[in-house]
Amino acid sequence: MTDSQLEISSGTRFAFGANWKSFVDLVDDTRIEAACRSLTEALSVTGLSGRTFLDIGCGSGLFSLAAHRLGAGVRSFDFDPDSVVATARLRCRLAPDSDWTVEQGSILDERYVAQLGSFDIVYSWGVLHHTGDLWRAVELAARLVRLGGMLFVSIYNDQGVASRRWRRVKRRYNASGRMTRGLLVAGSFVYLRRHRLVNAVLRIGRRTTQRERPVRVRGMSAKHDLVDWVGGYPFEVARPEEVFGHIHPLGFELRHLKTCGGSIGCNEFVFERVR
Repeated sequence: MTDSQLEISSGTRFAFGANWKSFVDLVDDTRIEAACRSLTEALSVTGLSGRTFLDIGCGSGLFSLAAHRLGAGVRSFDFDPDSVVATARLRCRLAPDSDWTVEQGSILDERYVAQLGSFDIVYSWGVLHHTGDLWRAVELAARLVRLGGMLFVSIYNDQGVASRRWRRVKRRYNASGRMTRGLLVAGSFVYLRRHRLVNAVLRIGRRTTQRERPVRVRGMSAKHDLVDWVGGYPFEVARPEEVFGHIHPLGFELRHLKTCGGSIGCNEFVFERVR
């Protein structure tokens, strides 16, 4: 068994890859377009032709695929072997003749990181806070950005007491059986959507022509995102100023910031390496 599989079986790590394997079949042109739009807007570009793109913790592979569609040379890796399988499956289905590389590796493995080289864009959305050593992972990811390149990361927002409560929920989820996990996901859904549920009840009986749900931002799936949120462990958080305070001294300037408004979720950053 790999280190990831051992941690999952011991209840100390969420099975991220198993969740993303079930998402891969949902990837279509609409989701890919949303993912491409997420990249181009944050990076302030119209395409990535001629650029190299490293996807740290590639998960389902959706954003690696989006970078490939935008013209980048892509290399993807993930600690979880199931995520590697998911990404490879997506590549095989939608980019079979590409030079997009998919492999297993850990951002905390300095020997592995050292042989990767440097890239124009290093991307790690919602991953580094799941490594168990957030700031070391940030530092190692930053080493992979070439001068003039971009570090595009997102990190869970620190909500203080609320974040500590969610950490307990995540620990309980991973240490429990299927029934308890199902109850935790259902309870979390009701809690997180409580305001929307109230509004939905108030709208009962009103005529509406809206039949289809809009595509989620970044092209993701509400169901898979919910399971990822409830189970996602290890779990670390940081305030935006902490992220800036750790990355700026490494030779980077902030070029893009999108916060989650103080709520749960990720704050999104793009830094340019200037020295």
